[in-house]
Amino acid sequence: MNTLSGMVRCHAGYGAKSVSDAASFFPRAVIFDYFGTLTSAVRQGPTHRWMARSLGCDPDAWLKLMAETFYERASGRLGDPIDVLRHLAARLGASPSGQALRLVRAQRIAAIACDGPLRREAVPVLRALRNRGLRTAVVSDCWYELPVLLPGLPVHPLLDARVFSVEVGRCKPDPQMYHVACERLRVAPRECLYVGDGGSRELTGARAVGMRAVRLAAPDLAEHLSFAPDDQFRGPIVTSLADLVPLVDGLRQRPNSDLDCCSARIGA
Repeated sequence: MNTLSGMVRCHAGYGAKSVSDAASFFPRAVIFDYFGTLTSAVRQGPTHRWMARSLGCDPDAWLKLMAETFYERASGRLGDPIDVLRHLAARLGASPSGQALRLVRAQRIAAIACDGPLRREAVPVLRALRNRGLRTAVVSDCWYELPVLLPGLPVHPLLDARVFSVEVGRCKPDPQMYHVACERLRVAPRECLYVGDGGSRELTGARAVGMRAVRLAAPDLAEHLSFAPDDQFRGPIVTSLADLVPLVDGLRQRPNSDLDCCSARIGA
């Protein structure tokens, strides 16, 4: 029986070997992406179109502009959210009132929560990892909403570190995003397993700094709103967050096992 690779499969080819592919791997921490990983697939709800109209903007043009400026907003380069919303509305010919801007700023937090609710297995998986003595973190490309939203969610007390691009001033795959997480967790990159859906080329970014990486390819992610997909990543894949617990158990029991070339299944 191969205890390492149930529900795990691996793509061979470009990206299958990197600095993180050392023969021995004993994880001390698991680092998660947030949107599409700890949450279900992100799908923008009707509130986003309502907010566009509240600002005096055409909804289609507003959604397009928001997508185009995601990384500028997520890096914090554009400044205060109210000023950013005002500036973006002006680019579309609108001049919203201060009241409308404040309302939309607040509504975006609720809308982001509704767009991607937590996966039902997120809390049990985080709790199981922490019960095994592993440290956990979230590393997310996000605007102002997630730092406000996360403290009210049940995953928050189960995370030892939280790294937000809007606070770091960088977006994945910039090495700083991963190094900040390691510093806060007090672990080395080579001791970390990174898990994400692949947006922002996060998986190849994690590998480049010395982490191991696993792609979450849950069925619902076929319709996930994402940016800069990690098309070059050819490493191991899990189809459910729940698969991580037996995977980590196997890695810690057999640290010389090769995560990146696994192909068998648990019970095979």
